[in-house]
Amino acid sequence: MTATRFEIEKFDGVTNFNRWQIQMMAILILTGLKKVVTGKKPKNLNQTKWEELDEVLIEKTSSAL
Repeated sequence: MTATRFEIEKFDGVTNFNRWQIQMMAILILTGLKKVVTGKKPKNLNQTKWEELDEVLIEKTSSAL
């Protein structure tokens, strides 16, 4: 299994928020994690899988901060 890496400029806290936000949302959509950000858990997804997706989301977003 290969991992997909995305290159994104880290959020600097001041000047690049809009671009960073758009890039992060695009990555989250491509990786299937947008639903976790919006908090809309699909009814057919069990709680354990939902929590795993949440952990993946935390890892991906924290690496871009």
